[in-house]
Amino acid sequence: MYSVSARAGLTAAAALAAVALAPDAIAACFAGHRSAEPGHTVTLSHLGLRPLVDLGLRLGEGTGAVLALPLVQSAARALRDVATFDSAGVADKL
Repeated sequence: MYSVSARAGLTAAAALAAVALAPDAIAACFAGHRSAEPGHTVTLSHLGLRPLVDLGLRLGEGTGAVLALPLVQSAARALRDVATFDSAGVADKL
């Protein structure tokens, strides 16, 4: 999985290269955050990615990735651990 967030410009450029070489690579990409740098917005738009976090950060130390990681982890836990209506036996009660 590629994160277009840590060191936004560098990883965004890497994602552009990966998708240019293997278009299906976009399925493994997500935008952890949107950098305040204008080029990052253009890159995310070109890739068709919507950032998880948009706080106007311009720190360059991967802060956006650190902030987005708990969201990704929580989503994975919800998909893995939360019961569906069917598995909880409540589908027929709707």
